[in-house]
Amino acid sequence: MGYDLAPPDPAGMVASLSSLGYSLPDALADLVDNSLSAEARTLDIEFTWDGSASWIAVCDDGRGMSEATLFTAMTVAAKGQATDRSATDLGRYGVGLKSASFSQCRLVTVCTAEADGIWRTRTWDLDVVERTGEWRLLHEPSPETAELLARLRGGREHGTVVLWQRLRGYRDVQVGNKKVQQQFYDETEKASAHLGLVFARFLIGTAQLELQVAGVPVEPWDPFLCAHPSVRRLPVESLPFDGHVVTVQPFVLPRLQRLSPQEAAIAGGPRGWLRQQGFYVYRRNRLILSGSWLGLRGMPREERYNLARVVVDIPAETDAQWQVDVRKATVVPPVALRGHLRRIAQMVRTSAADTVRTRGQIAARQHGGNLAFAWNVRRDNGKISCRINRKHPLVKGVLEDGGSEPARVKALLRLLEETVPVPALRVLHETDTADDPEPFGGAGEADQQAVEVAQQMFDVLVSQGRSPEEARRVIRTTQPFDQLRGFWTI
Repeated sequence: MGYDLAPPDPAGMVASLSSLGYSLPDALADLVDNSLSAEARTLDIEFTWDGSASWIAVCDDGRGMSEATLFTAMTVAAKGQATDRSATDLGRYGVGLKSASFSQCRLVTVCTAEADGIWRTRTWDLDVVERTGEWRLLHEPSPETAELLARLRGGREHGTVVLWQRLRGYRDVQVGNKKVQQQFYDETEKASAHLGLVFARFLIGTAQLELQVAGVPVEPWDPFLCAHPSVRRLPVESLPFDGHVVTVQPFVLPRLQRLSPQEAAIAGGPRGWLRQQGFYVYRRNRLILSGSWLGLRGMPREERYNLARVVVDIPAETDAQWQVDVRKATVVPPVALRGHLRRIAQMVRTSAADTVRTRGQIAARQHGGNLAFAWNVRRDNGKISCRINRKHPLVKGVLEDGGSEPARVKALLRLLEETVPVPALRVLHETDTADDPEPFGGAGEADQQAVEVAQQMFDVLVSQGRSPEEARRVIRTTQPFDQLRGFWTI
């Protein structure tokens, strides 16, 4: 059978690899993958501003590479998906180093040494590749780059340095451009936050990774608030799949009123509460996907599910079935598991919605009966209704003491019920819960207005036959007083 050899054009291949959609944090995460695969324990990511000559470097103390291994690492797709990989290998397609680097720079140099202390260097200069039409992997860096590499190696006897120069987006930028300089260093914070999420499991524990960005240690981000006493862990499920096991652990986070402002800000993460709900898919302890309902049918993002987060640990051997992409940033659940994942998602979403809807109700029911809420919100026959709770002590007191005009009081209540500004609230409340109205101005403490309202409730409850102590208990477990710290004592 006849055939033609049709090797890809180098310039076209470079353009393709450079356009895979990597952000800078994503690209750096791919390099960190390589360092972890090489069993690095210390990893420094350096940013240096120098106008169009600015550079970024990733330096580790891993086991390094031999000359043959370095050649393979610098060769595009030298390892296929079926290639046997070690238990620590976080790679997938064999293009991570190249695609991540090409997406960020035009000149990438790798300098590496094994335990023998011999440092070896290879460089991709994309200008050379495009000019010659050949994959010319250069052996010797320029004198300036060689000097920089020597400084970056420091006193390490082994490890790897990946150096990015001629950064994309900074060509012809002057050193004195303060605006662009600030943008350059702003990327360090974005990168640190992203790496703290993706590699959180490697940043904790006894053998933890020491990871720094621009000299600042990366803090692990725990989306599940595992150390918080009010976090609820729903039952773990082990799902058999293709001879392996997929482990699923649902979490329901504490409602915001149980979190300090700092805890709430941390739990919201870099993207905000709405975009952090959903599944978190891990592969060999490396986060692949965060805050997604995996495209499962009938699983839209809604604020009432903000407390729902689910860990999914997938075996690396099932990458193909999960359709893990080149950037290790998206997955598609296998058909055989979608029913189970949807069932688990429905369970945790329901539990999270109940937590938001019924905050404080358990304690209130123990002491206050139907007094917990000033509003009753219900869904009947597909329609939502908002009604003022006539059994609330203040409402009941006003109705009983309406004097000669009780009909006007009742008319006022109905007017308020029929004019709840739902459209305006939807417009103002676009995505997050951070701007939710808070009791008595949001100070979190019982101020004079709170005390005055509570005193009126206390008087009504006592007049209705409750003991003073019972009235106090009811008020302390009734919205909004159950959300105030350091509450008063009558």
